[in-house]
Amino acid sequence: MLVILKKEVHNLGDTGDVVRVKAGYGRNFLIPQGFAAPANESNVNVLEHQKRVADALRRKEIAVSEELSKKIAETAITIRREAGEDDKLFGSVTNRDIADALAERGIVVDKRAVQLADPIRSIGLFPVGIRLHRSVTAELRVFVMRA
Repeated sequence: MLVILKKEVHNLGDTGDVVRVKAGYGRNFLIPQGFAAPANESNVNVLEHQKRVADALRRKEIAVSEELSKKIAETAITIRREAGEDDKLFGSVTNRDIADALAERGIVVDKRAVQLADPIRSIGLFPVGIRLHRSVTAELRVFVMRA
């Protein structure tokens, strides 16, 4: 039996794949659970149309992300914090602080897009990655200075 996967199924395939499965597995599990649809001519045509639409949307998202990436790469932000004598901050600079500083400059990104392994706890210049799309990452220069 040929089925079109609507969702990723472990050890079977990804969304949109046309796979051959045993008739019972397809009829009794995949189709009722909403993981697959029968691979008839109508469903295959719908799948091809959805793939074309999704591809066009993905290309548009990537183009927008690349434009934003260029804008972020040209930007540097300065964050001022109180610091001790060894240039250690009282507190830290987090991904939320960086996202807020970018928002003040008119660049809106989600705080989860800011790729900061650990909060910044000292004064200095730090390159911070910002993931705009699965395939597009921008690098932002963050200056942390004494207030």
